[in-house]
Amino acid sequence: MMKNLVRRSVLYMPASNARALEKARSLPADCLIFDLEDAVAPAEKSSARALLLKALKQGGYGHREKIIRINPLESEWGQEDLKIAILACPDAILLPKIENAQMVQRLEQEMAQLGADKKIKIWCMMETPRGMLQAEQIAGASPLISAFVMGTSDLVKDLQAKHTLMRLPIITSLGLCLLAARAQNIDIIDGVYLDLQDTEGYEQSCLQGMEMGFDGKTLIHPQQISKANKIFMSCPEELEFSEKIIRASFEANERGEAVVVVEGKLIEHLHVAEAKRLLAKAKIIKRNELMLK
Repeated sequence: MMKNLVRRSVLYMPASNARALEKARSLPADCLIFDLEDAVAPAEKSSARALLLKALKQGGYGHREKIIRINPLESEWGQEDLKIAILACPDAILLPKIENAQMVQRLEQEMAQLGADKKIKIWCMMETPRGMLQAEQIAGASPLISAFVMGTSDLVKDLQAKHTLMRLPIITSLGLCLLAARAQNIDIIDGVYLDLQDTEGYEQSCLQGMEMGFDGKTLIHPQQISKANKIFMSCPEELEFSEKIIRASFEANERGEAVVVVEGKLIEHLHVAEAKRLLAKAKIIKRNELMLK
């Protein structure tokens, strides 16, 4: 099976909820984060691990990327979480509250010592002020890192800031992490939107994240999936224009011409590269949608 490289909708699922684990098999989310951290009460940590391991061994999640968020390694639950995560063999392990490169490298070392499958990647939860200031070092800490995940709720709390529509209190933090992720060529997923009743605010948050350059959005409820999937993909008009760009560029090269103009717009190599990226992403999305039918 081809690896899913599209991460428009990344849904948190509580690992302690058997119904949620079953429901996840039929949801049109691109990625599933099975949460052993915030979504699981201390008294349920052990039973949640067993339930999650059974569910992932049973399979049935199709093309969706499967990520397990463990508790911090230094916590009383972190080591057991990691052992179960390695046995479950997800696509990635999400480490929360990363503040420096050494935390990532410790996870990488412990994964190797426990005999983790080499396909398991590391996702980094970026959610503290210190983590924002160390974003560049964290992004380059390990070749296993494939994504940043913004933990905007914890970040707003730690900054003693407020949740606002345009997210101005954390815009610098978002930008720093975006720069670090793109510099290392890894994906970056925007934070959650907590108010399930505010559909307009949620849509605006998705649009802002898309415009800033995020690959997708983390979600707290299945009802948020369709909007994220729609916003974090190209519209038909954009894909049609991308095809025109690629065709015009090819024809210009065949004629030995350096200047390409499409619908009155000067086209450069960067536009051609972006057009190819958008069309490749659309192809993966279409394939995944067909697999869900």
